[in-house]
Amino acid sequence: MKTVLIVEDDKNILELLEIHLKDLYCEVTMEINGKQGYEKAISEPFDLIILDINLPEKDGLDICRDLRANKVKTPIMMLTARTEEIDKILGLETGADDYLTKPFSVREFIARVKAIFRRMDMTVGSSFEGDTALNFSGLNIDKSKRKVLKSGERIDLTPKEFDLLYLLASNPGKSYTRERLLSLIWGYEFNGYEHTVNSHVNRLRVKIEDDLNEPKYILTTWGIGYRFNDELT
Repeated sequence: MKTVLIVEDDKNILELLEIHLKDLYCEVTMEINGKQGYEKAISEPFDLIILDINLPEKDGLDICRDLRANKVKTPIMMLTARTEEIDKILGLETGADDYLTKPFSVREFIARVKAIFRRMDMTVGSSFEGDTALNFSGLNIDKSKRKVLKSGERIDLTPKEFDLLYLLASNPGKSYTRERLLSLIWGYEFNGYEHTVNSHVNRLRVKIEDDLNEPKYILTTWGIGYRFNDELT
């Protein structure tokens, strides 16, 4: 059984989501106030957090950003009634794993939730598969523990930052377009949101690179996208 926290002030949507999550055998906790929802999310473990953007006292983007800042790595799905591109980008760049724009179909909601749970189960299962860590010139990436060390010191990454780094490092020298990275890491086609990849790469570089002007690990392939340096040992 998965545990899900929903923070949504529209009671009709809240009840609808609760019904369908329970059909997926989820234990559901609900909050209608942003501040109370944040306190619940920071103090109790959940398998998934669903956040509306427009919430009283503390909005969903602030909740998401603060959870990630406090090392809460639970998958987060954002719900938004706004259609402007910037809101969708911000939702992902604050550390969210996915978003849905209202109104959305129940079928799509269920599909997205199942996709998140599948990724979670695959991650948990990988710890029993004897995955070896990747080592590149002072950078150690352990998939089974989802841990990254730089010169022996742990680097805290969001789930998406880790997935992005691990994908690139697993295929050194291979160039990925931004569109391909969106598809592989986020699992959906976010047409027009390639800037999200740029933002995540920039944050990764801030955390792992010594010189942002001359990156050592994540390199830019001009006219294409990004690749991991294949000349490191």
